[in-house]
Amino acid sequence: MDHARPEDWYATESKSDGVTLIHEPFIQPFYRCNMWHVRGRDRDMLIDSGMGVLPLREWVPLVTERALTAVASHTHFDHIGCHHEFADRVVHRAEADILADPQNRATLADPYVTDDIFDRLPPAPYSSTTYSVRAAPASRLVEDGDVIDLGDRHFEVIHTPGHSPGGIALWEAATETLFSGDIVYDGPLIEDTYHADARDYYASMTRLLDLPVRVVHGGHFPSYDGARHREIIRAWLDEKDRA
Repeated sequence: MDHARPEDWYATESKSDGVTLIHEPFIQPFYRCNMWHVRGRDRDMLIDSGMGVLPLREWVPLVTERALTAVASHTHFDHIGCHHEFADRVVHRAEADILADPQNRATLADPYVTDDIFDRLPPAPYSSTTYSVRAAPASRLVEDGDVIDLGDRHFEVIHTPGHSPGGIALWEAATETLFSGDIVYDGPLIEDTYHADARDYYASMTRLLDLPVRVVHGGHFPSYDGARHREIIRAWLDEKDRA
C-alpha cells in the first residue's frame, strides 16, 4: 500500500453555525474520527483531534488562527492523536489518566491500529507497528454540567459513560446542536471496549433521547437531524429492552 501525500491527508468541510468538519479521508469510515472545529467570539474549540499521524497545526491552518480549546470526547486513539499540539486541553476527569499516559492498550491502538484500517497509508515514514499517541496532560478536567465558554457560545458538558467511562457530549442549547462523541452516531456503535459498561450506556442513551436536538455531529459517520437522532436511540433502547 502506498503512502498518501501530507497535503492530501486532511480534508475540511464547512457546516452551518460556524462549525467545520476536519477528517482523515484515507482512514476507513469505521475508524475515521470526525474532528469538529467550532468558531467562537473569544476563542475557538476543537472537539477531538484524529490519529495524530501528521501534525494538525501544520497542515490545517484553521486550527492555528485563534486561541483554541481542544476537547477530548474520550481518549481512544482515533480521537486524541493531536491533542499534544494544543496548550488548552479538556477531558473528563474519569479519563484524565489516559490522556496523560496514552498507552496503546488504554487508547485501543492495540489491537486496532494496523495497515488494514487505511485505504492509503499515512505520509511516510509512518509505520503501524510503531504507532502510539503522544502524552497530552489536561489543562482542565470537566464533569457533568460544566460549561465550555467561547464568549458568545456556551457548550454544556454531558457525561455520557458507556462506550468509555469518561465519554462526554457537548450541548449548545441556543442552536440545538449536540456534539455526541462516540456514544451515539449514525453507524455501528461500539459497546464492547475493555472499559465499556452496558448499564451506563443504556442510561446515557436514555438521557440523550429527550434532548431537543436540531442537529447531531457525531464522532464518526455523517451528521444527522433530530428526527434521526430519536430514531437511532429509540431503536437501540428497544433492542436492549427485548434482550
